[in-house]
Amino acid sequence: MGENADPQRTAFLLRKQWALYSVTPLYKFCNAHLKDYARLLSAFIAAEKQKGLAVEVGVELDVKVAVTSIPDLKGSDQDQAAILVQLSLRSPASPKNSEEKLVWSGCFCCVFGDHLSENVPEDFTCLPLFLVNGAESYTSLVGSWFQKTFDCCFRRLAISPLNLSWMATMWTGCKVDKTTSAVELVFSVPCLPYPLDISYAIHPEDAKALWDTVQKTPGEITQEEVDVFMDCLYSHFHRHFKIHLSATKLVKVSTAVASAHCDGMIKFLQSKYLTGVLMLLTELAISQIQ
Repeated sequence: MGENADPQRTAFLLRKQWALYSVTPLYKFCNAHLKDYARLLSAFIAAEKQKGLAVEVGVELDVKVAVTSIPDLKGSDQDQAAILVQLSLRSPASPKNSEEKLVWSGCFCCVFGDHLSENVPEDFTCLPLFLVNGAESYTSLVGSWFQKTFDCCFRRLAISPLNLSWMATMWTGCKVDKTTSAVELVFSVPCLPYPLDISYAIHPEDAKALWDTVQKTPGEITQEEVDVFMDCLYSHFHRHFKIHLSATKLVKVSTAVASAHCDGMIKFLQSKYLTGVLMLLTELAISQIQ
């Protein structure tokens, strides 16, 4: 997303919960045929509903499919433009000009994923990161159609505790205007007969001040710095509560920039840092499919 990118074109991503998937390269996908793809996907969903796999059981609803390109949503000129798939519902009984209800969105994108596209044959399109907001039943219908049509493979993209600690560190260091949201880390306690989570909230200014003492080179982050930052937070927590967080598992990170869960869920909160977060997620998606 270059300097001149229109934030309005990417605003649909903000403040929604997105499920993450990695996608292998699409075979013979063509940006010039998006309207045809929308028509074919719409026909596929209608046919599946006819088989009794209706998503809205008992209510006859038309599913309208839109497939559009978002050229603003990419990192470099080598990246493919993002593709947005949207499903909307309208009851056949309602007037033709009545508003459709958006029920599902899926966005294929690649932000600074040049190293993947360089090694892929000409007939393939690299959009390794797939973000989904909406019912699982629609996700599986759309996923089935894309897999059959473009010979690609989808996999849920989990986020490891190591990557979550990187996210916590990177996002803590971001300057956000007038924020009051705490940096919140959620830990899961293993080996208990019942689920137990520990939530650890840190004032954003305290977290930023700590990071400023740890970071050696502005604009750069090393694994060692991430470890030191997290260890400082763990030590502080242990001093107060006598609990070793290092023996637990980091499962969720929430900051003013974004929030991420180990199950592969993300919520983007700042358009200013959208490219940076998508770049990290693109990298995770690529590492899963290689």
